[in-house]
Amino acid sequence: MLFLILAVFCSVAVSVLLKVARSKQIMIEQAIAFNYVTAISLCYFLLQPDFKGLGFTEFFLESEAQPIFLSLGILLPSVFVFMSKAVEYAGIVRADAAQRLALFLQIIAAIFLFNEQLSHLRIVGVVIAFLALFYLLSKPTKEIGNAGKAVLFLGLVWLGYGTIGILFKQISKMGGAFPTTLFISFVLAGTIMFIYLMFKRTQWNVPSFLGGILLGVLNFFNILFYIKAHQHMSDNPTIVFAGMDLGVICLGALTGAFIFKEKISKLNAVGIGLGVISILCMYAEKLFG
Repeated sequence: MLFLILAVFCSVAVSVLLKVARSKQIMIEQAIAFNYVTAISLCYFLLQPDFKGLGFTEFFLESEAQPIFLSLGILLPSVFVFMSKAVEYAGIVRADAAQRLALFLQIIAAIFLFNEQLSHLRIVGVVIAFLALFYLLSKPTKEIGNAGKAVLFLGLVWLGYGTIGILFKQISKMGGAFPTTLFISFVLAGTIMFIYLMFKRTQWNVPSFLGGILLGVLNFFNILFYIKAHQHMSDNPTIVFAGMDLGVICLGALTGAFIFKEKISKLNAVGIGLGVISILCMYAEKLFG
């Protein structure tokens, strides 16, 4: 459970950094790109990926994990673009909802892909989790101007984030091989992001570079702790999937209230309470079973 809590804290810290980025002259796209440089470095020196005596290119072409790191390498930077477009066309509330409701895909994967047997108590926890998401994401929204593009990018955000969570679970099952897969995923993601920014002819700046380093540290440990949580609760992916989503939203709401003086509505407060109850329901068997 400790790894899951640490992953939640790192994820919320990433959100705080992104929230204050503009006031610090940090360009989000550039910070995302430099974040991968940091993540690659940390992954190489801390996790020491093993290429089994092969060169990077040879390992890349021959590895059995190729479908996973190719998918992650493309999805990690792509969902950033999808998210920005979803915010543009549908608003931040709907975009955030699409990201969090990706939990539905992950719960389905836990049952049918990872063969988790859900007890009655854990099913109750899942139901409460979705009720908690509903209340936590209940905020006033404006009408959608471009409904077609909004639906498209909201769908891509939902599918992208759901798939990424499932792929990280797959990586957690690789044991000692996961550092290499994660390393290659970061290399591909960083390469794609830098090519994207070069195509846009972005104007680089120092604050974005420094912000990207900090973002990379937080993002790397967020992913590492998330994978570790899956490894330590390998038979209970539902707890990790739901715990991560609900934990981030609840802690994010409290952080927004106490640090940024954002208001928590009565519905949001109910959602936080339901989120805690949901996690307790799903984790109860592991504690007392």
